[in-house]
Amino acid sequence: QVQLVESGGGLVQAGGPLRLSCAASGRIFRANAMGWFRQAPGKQRELVAVITRAGSTNYADSVTGRFTISRDNAKNTVYLTMNSLTPEDAADYYCNAKILRTIGGLEYDYWGQGTQVTVSS
Repeated sequence: QVQLVESGGGLVQAGGPLRLSCAASGRIFRANAMGWFRQAPGKQRELVAVITRAGSTNYADSVTGRFTISRDNAKNTVYLTMNSLTPEDAADYYCNAKILRTIGGLEYDYWGQGTQVTVSS
């Protein structure tokens, strides 16, 4: 079994920063791509940012220049540093990781339980 545990969500004023963390644990041989998605009420879940194991990143246009995704491979942890937050960034943020549980095994997709980000105007 593999678990993803997110932390760092909460209430922040518009313009402020927030940092999310997501730690993967359990039967992990290697964590490949890891990323963050978000879902606001009444909207579909959308990709926020993704990072490969080698450190290549990709961002949604709406967060480019404000958010930074990073990771610590030794800790199987991914971070999302969010700056200049706006009310439009308020959502439940979900961590995603593509995990190899064994050498030569299949890659599995795992999700965290979500952490809420609220931005007050």
